[in-house]
Parts: sequence; C-alpha cells; structure tokens
Amino acid sequence: MLQRKQSIFSERCWLDGKLTPATVTFEDGLITGIHHKKLALAINAGDNILMPGVIDAHVHINEPGRTSWEGFETATLAALAGGVTTLTDMPLNAIPVTTNVPALTEKISSTINKLKVNCGFYGGLVPGNFKELQPLIQAGVMGIKCFLVHSGIEEFPNVEIKELEEAMPVIAASGLPLLVHCELIQKGDTDQHLFNGSYSSYVASRPKQWENKAVALMVDLCRKYKCRTHIVHVSSADALLIIDNAKKEGLPITAETCPHYMYFNEETIPDNNTLYKCAPPIRNKENNNLLKLAFTNGVLDFIASDHSPAPPYLKETASGDLMKAWGGIAGLQFLLSASWTSLKDILPIEDFIPLLTIAPARFLSLHHRKGKIVTGFDADMVVWNPEESFLVTPDQIWHRHKISPYIGERLSGVVLMTIINGKIAYDNQKPVSGKYGNVLLNKM
Repeated sequence: MLQRKQSIFSERCWLDGKLTPATVTFEDGLITGIHHKKLALAINAGDNILMPGVIDAHVHINEPGRTSWEGFETATLAALAGGVTTLTDMPLNAIPVTTNVPALTEKISSTINKLKVNCGFYGGLVPGNFKELQPLIQAGVMGIKCFLVHSGIEEFPNVEIKELEEAMPVIAASGLPLLVHCELIQKGDTDQHLFNGSYSSYVASRPKQWENKAVALMVDLCRKYKCRTHIVHVSSADALLIIDNAKKEGLPITAETCPHYMYFNEETIPDNNTLYKCAPPIRNKENNNLLKLAFTNGVLDFIASDHSPAPPYLKETASGDLMKAWGGIAGLQFLLSASWTSLKDILPIEDFIPLLTIAPARFLSLHHRKGKIVTGFDADMVVWNPEESFLVTPDQIWHRHKISPYIGERLSGVVLMTIINGKIAYDNQKPVSGKYGNVLLNKM
C-alpha cells in the first residue's frame, strides 16, 4: 500500500554535518524533499533534533532457540524506544547458530511479523565451517563474526590462526568485514583462584594483555590478507595505539566501542553485581577516558551496544556469582542516550551524531541509503532532545528482561519520535502498533 506524503520540521535538523532549520518530506518509505524552511502542515519537532535513525551494528537477539533470552519482538521494540532504526544481529546465542545458510534461513523466518525496526544479519566463522562462508556471503550476510576466545556458547567455538588464514582470503574477496572478538588467553596469564567476588578481581581475570595481543594478531593478519578487519567492543585503551598505527599504515581496520565501556568505571561498580559483567570487562576510569578521546581523533569509528541479555537466573542476579554469570550488558534501548551522556562533554553534537548514523551505515555498506537525511534515502529518522535527561526505571525498559546496569542512572537524551521506513513507529515516548522493519540482505 502506498503511503501518503508526510513532512516534519525541526529547528535543528542534521544536514550535511550541521544542525539547521529544515522540513523533511517523505513518502512510500523514502525521503522525497528537503526544504530550508517550515512548511505548512508539517509535524513540528520544534527545537528537538531531527537526525537519521541510529544504526546499531552489534546486537545479540538470540532467536530462534533462545528467545527466552530476548527475541526479535522485544529487542526491536527496545530499539524503537531508543531511536534505533536499523540493527545487525550476531550469529551466536541462537539455536542454531548462524554458521550456514539453512541456519540463516531459519533465523530470517523467525523474524516474520516481529520486526519493529530494520534488521540485518552476520554469519559466523567457527572451526570446520570454511566451506559455508561463500554461501553465507552470497545469501546476504553483512559480515562474518568470529571469536579468538571461548564465546560462552558451546555451538560457537573460537577459531585459531589456521582457520583465520584459511577464511580471510575468501572474506577479503567479498569485500565484507571480518568482525573479531579480540581476547587471546595464554597459559599462565591469569590465576582464577585470586578471584574474590569483587568486580576488580573479575577485571584482573581478563587482563588488557589478552586484548592487546589479539588486536596485534589481527593487524598482522589484516596486513597479510588485506581483509577488512573490525575489532568489536574495544575495552583496552592500550589497544588504541595498535589500531591507530594500523590505520596510519593504510590497513582496512575499523574498531568500535560500546557505551558501557565509557559510561561505567571499574572503581564504582558494586562487588557481586552481575549486571555489569561483560567480556572484555569494563575497566578503570583512566582507561575509559582514553576510549572517549579516541573518538576525537578517529581511532575508533563508531559506537555499538553489544546488547547481550540473558534471563535473571543466567545472570546469577540472586547469587551475585560473577564467575558463573552470563557475560553481557543489556543496553540496546540506551545506545543513544548512554553514548551522548558519555561524550557530550568532549564532542560537539555535530561530531557525535555520525558515530551512530553514517559511520555504522558505511561499515555495513548501507551508506547509499541510510545514515543521512538525503533525498532518495530511506526515511529512517529520530527526533530527540539532547538537553533533557531521564532516570532509567524498570517500567521504561522494553527488553524482555527488565534488568540492566542502566537502571537508576540519569541519562541525557530523550527520544520523542522514531520513524521507520516513512512510518511513525514511536511517538510521544510510546510505540505505535504495527510492524515497521524490513529484513536487510547484502546481496553480492
């Protein structure tokens, strides 16, 4: 069914890297015009920011098979409430894991009538599935994900150098990125008996050198195979120099970090509070301030949530056992607000917005249709107030489980309206009934 033409005006519309008064018209899912004045009958967003929808390139939705952990319905509702209009789902945690085309087909089928926002998918690299990579690439995955350390899911084991050496030429030829969880455990690196339940002892059990060694390895392999290599969820500030040098060398390296690595700090995390457990861990304030600064010089490319929720019993919320608890932060809904709260004192908003829009769009090869307000682009937009703050309470959370380390935190940046494919899907801080998202496939 064709959509009628609509328009929205804002005094602060993000166009060509600047905030300027403009009316954006859209019809049939596409932006059809930009006018540098207020048009009659346009929705008036006033002084609130109108910008492209947020793109989250790192989300664990866990469906099919582990829908009790999250699921497409609840995850995309949370995305909608957070101003996220497009996300990309990771290949592990679901059953089956997305390491072959039949599993990808099953995952796509599980999204039917559930997507509130647009959704793409990654394929997985695990030992023994080398022959499945090319079919996955041809089927439309946005990239290939692997772990250098145990993923926490038995069905998705980590790879070693031999698997990387075999896979990277194939991935390089496709032009897709290889996304890598960078931790390398070596014998004698840690003494688990020193763990005493404090968050600091958990951090010590996964030291920076694990991450630094893994990043250095991937830089070497990137240099050898010229394969687009993406370092996910950078937590060690020591790794920034390695990444920076690789970029200066001209290697196709990109890197992300997550809001929780900037917003929270090891020193203030309560002991035995499993909601903060993730891997790699949240480190100290000095380290995390350096991660923030890495957005001022281009060492880090964009921000992603790494939303990885689990039921309370798997998070060991009752026992507080950090070693047994599932490692993952529930934060998809707060990607925009937590990121802005973390960076607003060091980045102008005009420089912040690309980190959640055009930069991840470019990474996902969606920059020809998403990430900017341009005539002919998809009408995915968000209206939000960066000056207004809100206290996170459980009743606001749209994730399946109302548990998150952000509960009780005051965040800056209130999402007022989310437009998906030209339809107002979230308005006045409430979802509008309907299924607005599309499956996104990167057909080669």
